[in-house]
Amino acid sequence: MNILYGVPGEGMGHATRSKVVIQHLLEQGHEVCVVSSARAFQLLSRTFPGRVHEIRGYHLAYKKLSVSRSRTAVLTLRTAPENLLVNFRKYRELLCGVEFDVVISDFESFSYLFAKWKRLPVISIDNMQIISRARLDVAVPPTERDNLALARAIVRAKLPRSQHYFVSTFFPLPVIKPNTTLVPPIIRPEILAARPTTGQHVLMYQSATNQKDLVPLLQTMPEQEFRVYGFNKEESHGNVQLKAFSEQGFIEDLASARAVVTNGGFSLISEAVYLHKPICAVPIPAQFEQFLNAAEVEKLGYGRHFDTLTADHLKAFLYDVGSFAQALSHYQQNGNTELFRHLDMTLKELPA
Repeated sequence: MNILYGVPGEGMGHATRSKVVIQHLLEQGHEVCVVSSARAFQLLSRTFPGRVHEIRGYHLAYKKLSVSRSRTAVLTLRTAPENLLVNFRKYRELLCGVEFDVVISDFESFSYLFAKWKRLPVISIDNMQIISRARLDVAVPPTERDNLALARAIVRAKLPRSQHYFVSTFFPLPVIKPNTTLVPPIIRPEILAARPTTGQHVLMYQSATNQKDLVPLLQTMPEQEFRVYGFNKEESHGNVQLKAFSEQGFIEDLASARAVVTNGGFSLISEAVYLHKPICAVPIPAQFEQFLNAAEVEKLGYGRHFDTLTADHLKAFLYDVGSFAQALSHYQQNGNTELFRHLDMTLKELPA
C-alpha cells in the first residue's frame, strides 16, 4: 500500500511519535512518503533518507511565556503566500508517478488537503483530537474557557471527516464521536528499552528558556539535585546542572530520575508516565492541551499541576513523590502494540 504521511514541523513530539509509526509501516511492507517542515523534516529526512519531502509549515509565536494569538496571526499572514506557493509545487511533485492509497496525518494540514484533492481516505493519529472527540472529566476554570473554545475550534477544523481517528492518551475518557479509537501514547524504542531506576536527581525540562530566574529559584533548595534541559548549556551551579541536549543523556537522566518537572507537553509527560516517574506539570499559558495534560496528571494522582513554578510549589510536589510513584505503579502499557494492531486492521479494511 502507498501511504502519504504528514508530520507538522511545530514541536518535535510529532516527529518522534510519527517516526515510530512510519518505521512500523515500512516493516509491514508499505511504501511510505513523508511530508514535513522545519526541525521535524530534518529529523525524519535523516531517519528515512529519500522518503521525506519538505513543505512550508506554520508556527506559533510567543510573548514572554505564553502563546501570542496576535503574533501568531501576523506571522501566519506574512508567510502564507510564499508557503502556499511552495506547497502547491510540492503537490505537483508528489503527483509524478505516485498513486497513493491512503493519507495518514499527525495533525498536519498539507497531507489532509492533498487527500481531499485526490479523494483519498485519511487516518488521523495524534493526541490533540481528545479535545474534540472525548468528554473531558476535569474542571475547566473560567480563565481556560476561551482557550478551550479556541482549541476545540482548531481541532475540529484540522482534519474533519477523516476515515478514522486514533487518539493517543495516557488518560481514558468517554468517546463521544464515531470512528474514534483511544490508544496508549506512542513510545519511542529508546524509552521502551530503558530500565527505570530511582536516583537522587530531579529532571527538569524547561522549554521557555527566557525564565531567567530559574537557577536562583532551584538554588533555594540545596538539598535537591536538579538536572535541567532546555537552555542547551553545559554548566554547573551547585545543586543545579544545566545540560546540553543529548538524546542518550536525556533518556538516561529521565530513566534514573526521582521525579520530572516539565510543562504540559504530551510527549515528555507520556514518557514519564510510562516510566512511572512522578510529574510536576506547569503548562505554558494559553495552550489548553497543555492545561488538560497537567490537570489529568493531578486527577490521576501521578503528580501536581501548578500555574506557576515557585519554590513552594516544587517543595509541595517533592514532599509527596512517594504517593505519586505509588499511583503510577498501577499504570500498564504494552509498548505500541495496541495502536499497531488497530492501525493494521484499519488499513486492511480500506476499500481497494
